[in-house]
Amino acid sequence: MKLNLKNPLAFFDLETTGTNTVKDRIVEISIVKITVKGEQVIKTRKINPTIPIPLETSLIHGIYDDDIKDAPTFKQIAKSLADFVEGCDLAGFNILNFDVPLLVEEFLRAD
Repeated sequence: MKLNLKNPLAFFDLETTGTNTVKDRIVEISIVKITVKGEQVIKTRKINPTIPIPLETSLIHGIYDDDIKDAPTFKQIAKSLADFVEGCDLAGFNILNFDVPLLVEEFLRAD
């Protein structure tokens, strides 16, 4: 399928420590970026949230504290992540109500 894009399109999904967009943190981010030429670039990163992942949340997404203990923090990857999605239109399931607000909070914490 050929898309007629004016800007790159970044589909993204988050796995988090919970559902509170202000308090909770990202434990994994996955982005599929479609360039205006139709090329796909996929980035998936585990992230150390610096807070414990509740067991009930880990049982949903399958990511446990031990899985991310050596992963970089959001602050450590914030610049490269911002560079990767710069100029992109964002897409994804439920991103307006959850993913975008939580991502904004993470960028604010990272300065």
